[in-house]
Order: sequence, then C-alpha cells, then structure tokens
Amino acid sequence: MKRNNVTILGAGLCGSLLSIIFARRGIKVTLLERRPDPRLAGAVGGRSINLVMSSRGIRAVKHAGVFEQIEPLLVAMKGRLIHSLDGDTELQHYGQKDSEVIYSVSRSALNCILIDQADAEPNVTIRFEQEAVSYYPEESTVRMRDHIKACDYDLDATPLIAADGAGSLVRRAYQESDAITASEELLPHSYKELAIPGGSNGAFQLDPGALHIWPRGGFMLIALPNPGGDFTLTLFLASEGETSFAALDEDQKVNDFFNENFADAVPLIDDLIGTWNRNPVGLLGTVRCDHWHDDDKLLLIGDAAHAVVPFHGQGMNLAFEDCVVLDQVLDNPDADWQTVFEVYEKEQLANANAIADMALENYIEMRDTVLSPEYLLRKELSFILERRLPDRLIPRYSMIMFHDEIPYAVAQERGNLQQKILEELTQGIDCIDEIDIEVAVEEVRNRLPPVH
Repeated sequence: MKRNNVTILGAGLCGSLLSIIFARRGIKVTLLERRPDPRLAGAVGGRSINLVMSSRGIRAVKHAGVFEQIEPLLVAMKGRLIHSLDGDTELQHYGQKDSEVIYSVSRSALNCILIDQADAEPNVTIRFEQEAVSYYPEESTVRMRDHIKACDYDLDATPLIAADGAGSLVRRAYQESDAITASEELLPHSYKELAIPGGSNGAFQLDPGALHIWPRGGFMLIALPNPGGDFTLTLFLASEGETSFAALDEDQKVNDFFNENFADAVPLIDDLIGTWNRNPVGLLGTVRCDHWHDDDKLLLIGDAAHAVVPFHGQGMNLAFEDCVVLDQVLDNPDADWQTVFEVYEKEQLANANAIADMALENYIEMRDTVLSPEYLLRKELSFILERRLPDRLIPRYSMIMFHDEIPYAVAQERGNLQQKILEELTQGIDCIDEIDIEVAVEEVRNRLPPVH
C-alpha cells in the first residue's frame, strides 16, 4: 500500500518524535511549526517547563532510537516528598523496587533534542515560522502563514497529522462536523511557575531524588529537579474565589500567601514577586473527541486529540505512546491511511479517556489525600499484597507509571476494583498490625484475576 508522504503540523514533542519514527520507516515527512526554531530562539519561561517521563515515554524514545541522546536530561525521582504546614517532611515512595522511579525532564531541552534528531533524518523537512491560520476539512486544505516571507499560501495536505496541541486549530475546524466531535473542559484551577535556583557550585537546595509537594487541601505547590541543580516550582490554585489567583492581586498578598502556606520554600524561591508578575497564569483542561480521524485525510494525535491535566504526569507519555501504537499499526503493509487511522483510534481512544479520568482523580490525591492516615494505610497494605501476589495486585499508580505493557484502560478498571478491596480490608482499622494478611491475600486471590 502506498504510504510515501505525510505532513505533520506541529514540531512539539509529539510531532518531532513521530517525524523521526516515520522517517526511519521510509516515509517522507514535512514538519511545519509556527514557532521560530527553539534551538535558536530559546525557551519561553513560565509555560510547563518541566515534565515527568515514565515507562511509556521511555519505551517510546527507545522505540525511536533516541534514548541515548535524551538520557542525560533525566533526573530520577523515587517518590513524593511531602512538606507539611509545620515544616515536617515525609517521603512516600512511588514503588517498591529500585527501578520504580519517574524522571523529571525539561520540556524545552527535550524538544530541542527531538528536533535535532528529526532534522538529521534525510526523510524529514522542517519548516519553522509556518503558522496554520485556517483548515478546510471538505477540501483537506490548510491556509498557512509564512512569517519568514510574510505571505500566506494554501497547502493541500493528505494525509495531515495534526500535532498542534491542546488548542488545535485543526480540531476546532471540525466544530460543525460530526467527523471529530470534540469537547474541551477547563478545570476551575490554574497554574503559575516559579523557580528555586541551584545553590553554591550548582548544589541542589532540596532533595533532587523526589518530587516535592506542599499539599494544602484545595491547592498545592510542587517542585521538580533539573540537571543544573535548580527546581521548577508550580503552584496549582483555584482561578477564582476567596483563595485563588484572582484574589492574589497585590504583591503583599502574594508574600503573605506564600509565607502562610509554604514558609519553608519561601527563602529558596528566586525573586518570588518578580517571577510571579512576569509569568502568566496557565489554564488546565481536558480535551476529548469521539473520533480522531477524518477518513484518510486527517489524524489528530497527542494533545490535539486528548489533552489531559498534568496531575499524573502522563500527557507527554500518552502522546509518545500514541506514536508507538501508530507505528505498530503501520507494520501491516496492506493497510491504507484510513485503515491505519481507524485501527490506531480503536487501540488508543479508551486509553486516552481512562488516563484523563485518572489524572483528574490524582489531583485530589496529591493536594489532599496524601496526608490522610487512611490513604497511607491502604498504600502500605497494597505494597504488602503486591509483594505476596505480584501477578494480581499492582497499585494503580505503579500500573500507570512503571508498567507500559498494561493499557491505561486496564489500569483504571483494575485500580477501581483494587481500591474497593483495600477500602474493605482497612475499614475500621488504625494500623497495619490489625490486619490479617493471610485473609487479605486470599481475598485478593479470589477477586482479582492475574494481570495478563
């Protein structure tokens, strides 16, 4: 089946990785990006600088053959370091094995490496400062604006793969069409980024082996380490209301808010007020679609198809998994583009919806539940049962972050059943010694089939 050429809109993380994978399959790729070349222009501050890479992302970059170039960017985090209001800290490990870690990675540095690798492929042509201003589904035509030549032109792109992000112009062009049928749901919470610089000689001022969380019920602050010794801070807070970004409208209010809620972090933050005033407030939302493709003309991928809130650190990992799944479908030499898009959508759509749900649930866990004695007891019991029955009970977090062989939808389904079992086993219990572990093991064995 003839599948020689493709146009990819968006040279972000997903579009760049997919270009590499397609090129190595022999497909000629035209990669169009509205921004200037980020390798020359540098990163824009305050907009999701840090990401979490877990097993699905690792698998994808290995699949593309670029893990060796990316590995130096990764900072391993073994758990959540919880900062209580009184200044006490507690490390909650993500998993039980030394290999069960997640990685902090700079979005801008990762993007530059992926663009470098795509640029080195003879089958990839990258054009920067090419902005899509309109898409016409009936004609499969994109109206492009060339900011270098200061002119517009029409691009006949079939197939077109839209990797143009959560605000995808291409997806929104289908608002009056049943071919895609998308919904965009904004969270009533937003985010703002700050920074903790490295200390003397680039030393970390916090433990670099953990993701730091200051959970405060309705809001939270998190810190992720960078290889240079600094941390990227992100405050997640309601957009409106008594305790919200809207209410923090004066410098003194910002200072008071941070000193009241994050006193141990304040002395470490670099230029709190200046950074607060410079960096924008970012929106958080979930994008879902009934379909991701329009016959053989168009495919949405990554955030353009299924943006998720960042509280499970899976937006990039899901997008990278998309690239792997799409490439695996292309293994069928007889499948035309429409068949490829249909099979890929059937494989991934339920998984995207599942992780979107779980990411929203994890926000509540991170900002509130992690301080609960009931949560800690259930977590301790789940680790014991995992050691006893590793083929039957794997904590949901572990299935998502460390087991790329388990689809998100399966992790959601099993996780819900496991949660019910753990709640029943710990009901009215104050400490792990009060639980009959043998009874718990038998209960799991009877109610949870082995993971296949």
